[in-house]
Amino acid sequence: MPEDRSEEESGRKLIVGLGNPGGRYADSRHNLGFEVVQAFAQRQNLSVSRLECNAVVGTSGDLFLALPQTFMNRSGYSARCLVEKHDLSPENVLVVYDEVQLPLGRVRLRPGGSPGGHRGMESVIQALRTDRVPRLRLGVGRGESTPSGDDLVEFVLEPFNSEEKQEVEEMIGRAVDACELWLAGDIQTAMNQVNS
Repeated sequence: MPEDRSEEESGRKLIVGLGNPGGRYADSRHNLGFEVVQAFAQRQNLSVSRLECNAVVGTSGDLFLALPQTFMNRSGYSARCLVEKHDLSPENVLVVYDEVQLPLGRVRLRPGGSPGGHRGMESVIQALRTDRVPRLRLGVGRGESTPSGDDLVEFVLEPFNSEEKQEVEEMIGRAVDACELWLAGDIQTAMNQVNS
């Protein structure tokens, strides 16, 4: 009996979209993780509305979706709480977030690694005590013209401009596809399709 239970638990998966709560940040570059998880939920006809572990959560069978309602640099609190509460493995958690190091429109899936300076991902890695946490990075950068320092903070908290919106919508669609691929099988196969 316990063996069946652990097999069942290993099939549970969590997709966490990173962002900042509140209307002020709703359309910002930094909230792209929220937007992708909400678009994924809409495609799956899944409601993400229940408050749990200081996150807005939706559930369908063994799948959990979460939008932490802490600020970005404390996202790990919700991730850890959900992982512990539902007995999830960190390898079965996909974190979706904006990435200024990638040009606008690029989508990259990775099985783990360093946070690369992203405070939200850094918080998740610290909270889960491992860097073996899959992540889906969403490009919001402008290459050479991406700001740095204090200007970078302002940049990620601004909304996308009108010229960028079409590309962002297309990226959200590809990111939702990537979430589905990650759920469907092994991460290497998903990476081959998403990162090509």
